[in-house]
Order: sequence, then C-alpha cells, then structure tokens
Amino acid sequence: MFAGLALSALTACAGGGGHHHAPKAGRGVGVLLPLTGTNAHLGQEMLTATRMAMNAPTAPPLDVHDTAAPGSTAATAAQAAVSAGDGLILGPLTTDDTAAAAPVATAAHVPMLAFTSDMSVAQPGVWTLGIAPEQQVRRMVLAARQQGRQHFAAFLPENRLGHALGQALQQVCAENGLQSPQIMYHESTQASVITGLKTLSAYETRAAAVAQPLPDAQPEAPQADTAVDPANPDGAPPATASDQPARPAATPDFPAPPFDALLLGDTGLQLGMVINALAETHVDTAHVQIMGPGLWGAFVTKLAALQGAWYAAPDPASRQTFVQQFMARYHHMPTPLADLTYDSAALVKALDQTRPAGSANGYSVQALTRPEGFGGVDGAFGFLENGKTRRDLAVFQILPSGGSRIVIPPAGKLRRSAN
Repeated sequence: MFAGLALSALTACAGGGGHHHAPKAGRGVGVLLPLTGTNAHLGQEMLTATRMAMNAPTAPPLDVHDTAAPGSTAATAAQAAVSAGDGLILGPLTTDDTAAAAPVATAAHVPMLAFTSDMSVAQPGVWTLGIAPEQQVRRMVLAARQQGRQHFAAFLPENRLGHALGQALQQVCAENGLQSPQIMYHESTQASVITGLKTLSAYETRAAAVAQPLPDAQPEAPQADTAVDPANPDGAPPATASDQPARPAATPDFPAPPFDALLLGDTGLQLGMVINALAETHVDTAHVQIMGPGLWGAFVTKLAALQGAWYAAPDPASRQTFVQQFMARYHHMPTPLADLTYDSAALVKALDQTRPAGSANGYSVQALTRPEGFGGVDGAFGFLENGKTRRDLAVFQILPSGGSRIVIPPAGKLRRSAN
C-alpha cells in the first residue's frame, strides 16, 4: 500500500516539468524507508517503530515514501517530502541513499535525520543516527587517556569500516592533544596480518632486546610442614636429580610494544587471524589496552582470547522498556534499527509539543541542537550544528570466559563537545 502511495506522490511531483519552490515547511514529517525490495523487512519494522512512537492523536502527521518502489529513488522520495511541505525528514536508511537525498533536503532547508552510521555523509542540516565508529572510538580513547594511556595505535582491515575507525582515531587523538597514532591497514591473509603486526609492534627490535636466558635456578628445599604437593598428591618418594626432566630456563618478560593502546577493527575469521598474530608478536593486555568496534558485542561469548579488551556500545539496560513494549505489541524482538526510528519519531513528537507559539513547526536547527540533547532507547544522544551526532555510550570489557561486562557506564547525559 505504501509503495503505491509513494509512487503516485512521486509521479505527481515529477509531472510538472518546471521549477517549483518548495512550500513553506509545516508540521508534517517525511519518512523515507525501503518498504519493498531486499530491505523491505527492515523498512517495514522501522516504520512500525516510528508509528509506535507517534501514537498520540496530536502527533505530527507522517508522510511515508518507499525509497525502493519501482521508479523511485531516495532523491525522488526526498523531493516528494519537500514538495508536500514536510518540515523534517526521517531517513533514508543507507549511506548511498543518504548521499543522494541530502542535496534535495539541504537545498530546501529541511532537516534530515538519516539512519546510517556513516558520518562521512553528515553535514549541516543532515545528521546520521546510527551508532558511528567515531562515537565508539572517542568514548574509548577518552577512557583510556583517563587511565594514563598516551600512545595509541591501530591495526585495521583494509575496508570501509577499517578506514572509518582509523580516521576517527586520528581525529580524536588530535582533538585531545595526543601524539598522532600509528595506523596500519592489512589485507585478509594470515601472512599479511602477522607481517603487518610485527612491523607495527616493532617485533624484531623487541625480540633482539630480550636478554640471554638466566642460569637454571636451584629448587628450594621443601618445608617440613608443606601442604600436599598438587603434582605428587600421593606423597611418592621424590625423583632423583637424574630422573627429573630439564626445567625450562627462565626468561625475562618480552619488551612492551611502542604503544599502550591498540585499536582493532576485524570481525569473523579475520579477527581470529589477528588474535593469533597478537600472541605471536607478544602484544597482550599486560602492556596494551586493546580496543575494538561495537560489532564485537554480537559474538562476544566467543572472544575469551581477547579478555580485557574493550568495546563501546549502548547499555542494554536502557533498551529494556522499549523491547518489552514492542514485544507486547508485535510479539517479536525489535531490531537495533527499530531503536533508531523510534528515537527519531519520539524526538519529533517532543519538539512538536514544545514548538514556539505561532511557528509552523519546532524543527529548527536551534531546537535540534539543544545542548542537553534527547533521551533515547539506546541512551542520550544529541546533534551538533556541523552534522555530527553525539552519543552517551558505555565501555564494555571482555571477560576471561567470554562475554563482557560494563566497566565504565554511560554518564547518563551528554558530555559537552565542540567537535
């Protein structure tokens, strides 16, 4: 049904052929989502969450457009919303669709809250609501700095996420007066991973610095009142010196690498390769705070080998009420993307209720960028005038048995930032 409505609206919009000025923006809210096609299941659930948040009779009207309908694009859907006089646009979903729709919205001075996590498409008037790599990196770097870490490095996959994490680390270090981080990207082979991490960690130099083995120490004489020897619980006569196996010579600790915090970005099989390389190059949590993307939270039970490592993500406790309400109504767990559309719609309803008397809508840049931000399903979030989105994230630490626990909770409010 929505696809048909969107298509007819788009056809009507495109039919004039001349140049039309956008009507004065009102209370209406354009919603741009893929309601058909390969992402239809996501789009439909996100629309469901939007309507759930806007369930009050006095809520602003929704103007829904299918970005995947035949003959439709994100740009034409945005143009339809502008032509309808919508005062704010929620969506679209992907980075590419946001890049296509943003010029239409900004030219008409209609704010857009997109659902991608790619901050490269953010700009004044266009905000990205997804939990971005930059937000995660900023949270962990500031936490590591508070613990005295000063020398940051990154070992990242040669892909879009890897470069987003690397750029974020460089930017956050510069903002906070830290040394420029060492950043290395690797290909998806074990040889590339090991070679790259050896170079980044100065492995050969460190290995050469390891002292010669120390002379074998003499075993201490047993005490008369010792407890049961776990290696000889039955109290058998001790073996003679000639019977005892040779003890390995004691060696000093392997020297620490030239960084005390390391950002990783791999997942899946490639992360397994990186874990192997960390062991081989003696990069461990005794000397280095290892950090990674929030994606690790989806399979953290399998990451015992990274015990002590961090990732930043929302506190799941903040989501419980929304999940319970959604499941009671729709009988299945909402996806994380549903969180974003629910939050965007709740934000719209809140601004509409507090709009100045006599104004067409409350969606001004000043209202959207209020310093205290907004309360969301995944914690507090807010917008800056340059298009950046701030989030209040927790820092999780991976446990020795796998799984994780929060070691630094969310602040419960947004930290003031000029970035």
